[in-house]
Amino acid sequence: MLLLLLLLIPFLTGVISFGLKGRSAYGWMLFSALVTLIIVITGYMTSGGVADFSMAWMPALGARFTLHADGMALMLCLLTAIVYLVIILMSWKRDIERPHAFWGLMLLTQAGLMGVFLAGDALLFYFAWELALIPVYWLCSQWGGERRIPVTYKFFVYTFAGSLLLLAGLVYVYLHTQNHSYAWADMVASGRAMPQSVQTWLFWLIFAAFAIKIPLFPFHTWQPDTYEVSPTPVTIVLSALMVKMGMYAVLRWLLPVVPDGAAYWSELVMWLAVIGIIYASLLAMVQTDIKRLVAYSSIAHMCLMTAAAFSGQASGQAVMVQMFNHGIIVAGLWLIVYLIEQRYGTRDMRLMGGMASAMPWMSVGLIIIAFANIALPLTSGFVGEFMLFHSLFQTDSPYHIWYMALAGTGIIFGAYYVLSMVRRVAFGNLPQTEATVSYRDVNNTEWLALVLILAFILFLGFYPQPLLDLTAAGLPV
Repeated sequence: MLLLLLLLIPFLTGVISFGLKGRSAYGWMLFSALVTLIIVITGYMTSGGVADFSMAWMPALGARFTLHADGMALMLCLLTAIVYLVIILMSWKRDIERPHAFWGLMLLTQAGLMGVFLAGDALLFYFAWELALIPVYWLCSQWGGERRIPVTYKFFVYTFAGSLLLLAGLVYVYLHTQNHSYAWADMVASGRAMPQSVQTWLFWLIFAAFAIKIPLFPFHTWQPDTYEVSPTPVTIVLSALMVKMGMYAVLRWLLPVVPDGAAYWSELVMWLAVIGIIYASLLAMVQTDIKRLVAYSSIAHMCLMTAAAFSGQASGQAVMVQMFNHGIIVAGLWLIVYLIEQRYGTRDMRLMGGMASAMPWMSVGLIIIAFANIALPLTSGFVGEFMLFHSLFQTDSPYHIWYMALAGTGIIFGAYYVLSMVRRVAFGNLPQTEATVSYRDVNNTEWLALVLILAFILFLGFYPQPLLDLTAAGLPV
C-alpha cells in the first residue's frame, strides 16, 4: 500500500490545493513533500528493496493497476521526493501568482512522475507519462516568461508527437502478446519474440518519445528555450526529474522489449549521443544567459548517459547511479541560479560579479555544486561519470576508443564553461548598475535547501556505497 500512497498523496494534495487560498498552498505543498519523502524512505526500509502492488483496473483491455518498485524505481522516487522538498524550501518566501493553482499543478506532476517510475503495466505507464506532462504545459504557459506561448507550443508539439508514437508502439506489442496483456513481463516476452526486421522499426516508435524527453541530439531543440522561459521551480522538475523519465523508460521499457532493435541501432544512437555532448558543450561555452548555460550543460550530461545506456547491459548500474547524482547536482545548480537571479535581477553573467565578497555562503554553495557538475573527485558527480566512461570503454563496439575520447572532450569543455561561469559570477567587482540589487546571503529556508543538496553531493562523493547497494539489482532482464 505504500506504493499506492506514493501516487495518491501528491495527487490528492494537488487536487485539494486548487481549493486553498493565499499562502496556505505553500504549507500544504510542504506537508505533501515531507510525507512523500517519509513514505519513500519507509518503503525502502520495510520492503527489502523490492515491493509490488496490483489490483484490477481495466480487465477488458488486459490492463491492471500494477506498481513495482525495485532499486531503480525506489532510487528515482527518492530523487523526486528530495527535489520537491528542495523546490518548496527555496520558494517559501517568494510571491507566486495564484499559488494554489501553481502548487496544485506541481503536485499533479509529481504524481505522474511517481507513476512513471513505479508502473508495472504498459498502459498505466503511458497514463502516468501523460499525467506528468500535461500540468507542465499549463505551468509553462501561465507562469512562464515573455516568450512562453511559442515556446510552450513547441514543447507541446514535440512531446505530443512523441507520445503518439509511443502509444502506437506499445499497442502494437500488446496486440502480439499471447493473452492480450499490458503487463511488463508479457510485453517483454512479446517484443523479444518478434524478428529483428520488426524490432528495427518498432524501436523508433517507442524510442522517439524517450529521445525527445532525454533530450538526445537532434531531438533537443525544445529544451533550452523551455528551460529559459519556465519559472525556476518548473525548470528544476524538467531538468532534474523529467529528463530522467526518458532515461528510465529506455532502461525499463525499451531495451528489454526490443533488444534486437536496440542492438541494431545502438551504434547510431551512441554516435548521436557523442555528437550531442560536443554540440551542447560548445554552445554552453558561448552563453551569457546563465539559465541557457545550465540547460546546454544538462543536455551534454544526459547524452553521456544515453551513450553508456546503449553500450551494453553492464552499463545499467552506471546509468542509474548517474541519474540520481545528476538529478541532485542539476537541482542544486538551478537553486543557485534562482538565488542569483533574485539577487542581481538579471540572468546575464556579463552584469554579475563580486558574489564571493557580498554573499560568501552562496558562493561556497555555487563552487561545490560547480565542482560536482564537472565530476571533481570526492563529489558525487565523479562516481557516476567514472562508471559511465568505464561502461563506454567496455563496449564491444570497434569504436569504443573513439566514444571514450570524443565523450571525454565534454569533461574538458564542461570544466571551461562551468569555471568561467563561477569566475564571472562569484569573483571580480560588484556590478556598477543603477538597478536595485540585493546582496543578502541565503535565508533560513534557502539554507535548508542548499544544505540538503550539498549533503548528498559530499556524502555520496566520499561514500557512494548506499547508492551502489540500492542500484545493485541492475536492469530488468
